[in-house]
Amino acid sequence: MTSKISRFFKDLWKHEEGATAIEYGLIAALIAVIIIAAVTLVGTDLSNMFNDVSNAL
Repeated sequence: MTSKISRFFKDLWKHEEGATAIEYGLIAALIAVIIIAAVTLVGTDLSNMFNDVSNAL
C-alpha cells in the first residue's frame, strides 16, 4: 500500500504539464491587475480634466 502511495506521489511530482497552464494563469492575472490599476489612475485624471474643461466653459 505504501509503495503505491509513494509511486503516486513520485509520478505526480514528475508530471509537469499542468505547471505551464498555472504559470500562464498567474501571468494573465498579474497583467489584469496592472491594467485595472492603470485604467483606474488614468480614468480619475481624465475625469478631472473633463470636469475642469466643463467648468471653464
